[in-house]
Amino acid sequence: MRIIIYTGKGGVGKTSMAAATACKIAGSGKRVLIMSTDQAHSLGDSFDMKIGKEETRVTERLYALEVDTVYESEKSWGNLKDYFKQLLTLKGGDGIEVEELLVFPGLEELFSMFKILDVYESGAYDTIIVDCAPTGETLSLLKYPEQLSGFIEKILPIEKIGVKTIGKAVESAMKLPMPKDSVFDDIEYLMDKMKRLQRLLLNRQIVSLRVVTTPEKIVISEAKRNFTCLYLYHYNVDAVIVNHVYPARAMEGYFNKWVQAQEEALQEIARSFSEVPCFYVELQQSEIRTLDVLRRLGEQIFAQCDPDGVLFTEEIYEVNQEDRTLKIYLPFADKEELCLEQEQRELVVGVRNEKRRFPVPPEFADCEVEGAKFEDGYLYIMFSI
Repeated sequence: MRIIIYTGKGGVGKTSMAAATACKIAGSGKRVLIMSTDQAHSLGDSFDMKIGKEETRVTERLYALEVDTVYESEKSWGNLKDYFKQLLTLKGGDGIEVEELLVFPGLEELFSMFKILDVYESGAYDTIIVDCAPTGETLSLLKYPEQLSGFIEKILPIEKIGVKTIGKAVESAMKLPMPKDSVFDDIEYLMDKMKRLQRLLLNRQIVSLRVVTTPEKIVISEAKRNFTCLYLYHYNVDAVIVNHVYPARAMEGYFNKWVQAQEEALQEIARSFSEVPCFYVELQQSEIRTLDVLRRLGEQIFAQCDPDGVLFTEEIYEVNQEDRTLKIYLPFADKEELCLEQEQRELVVGVRNEKRRFPVPPEFADCEVEGAKFEDGYLYIMFSI
């Protein structure tokens, strides 16, 4: 099974590109599910039909789904949510404010990712196409499994036996309720599911991310930041789709001044994403809506390749034992925006306001970071002997 995730700045046409890809793949005879994790769903608008939280048949081999995050979250962490509510209401009482505090940023989106895992593990489809929310929300979504796993491991007592043994004493001394077995069941369920989700998302032969942009400098800048952050978290971006390219015949007269601006933007895209396959989509003569239009667009975009294939892979990490060096690929990062710290057996790499923790490679487990340099999109970290 393949999973293809579309991301990009709001308004660049992610939904249209995702829907066109789904139509193209379904037309080749494969069974396809396209699902939207964006809270402002527009998948139904693209297909010009009603699509809900359950799988809806679009054609014989194509199905669509708009994820209901509230519905998915209630299924996933009822007991754990009740325990948090107990802790929050010990001093302050109950109320709507408590319910609001229990909506952790990104948590509902995480449960929409669980839906992807559920569908994948069901084996019901050959390909899953995911129409994600705009860039910032997508990045939060993709790094949430790793971050929440660390939070739960540090904050909550995981060992049932230990809690059962000393729980009453702790409960009496600290005046805090100890979790019940049902809470631990929820924790173990969440932890196991997050680990499976993380393994799946990082499987470069199954999951590909595709960045949608338009030939405008502001949008291209965000696409490059998006690209860097996705690589920071070891996700495989296998294509860039450039939407809304004005054809030459449309640039005459009133739009003549846009010719140079678009040409400069297209040259920047060609330079910036030279190693990644780029697909250029001309501005369509009609609204991208209805199945027939989406089918034609899918054929146009992927006329020369199979969109269901892994279109590009680039190794993120490389360990060189002879030079005692770890190399990390961070395209489009600036040296001034990078920071590097070592905390025991973890490396903390920061790019702008994004930070990622890497375990120190086993080869260098007893070493200290001796230095680092950034060259040609690669961060080289040197370890002492």
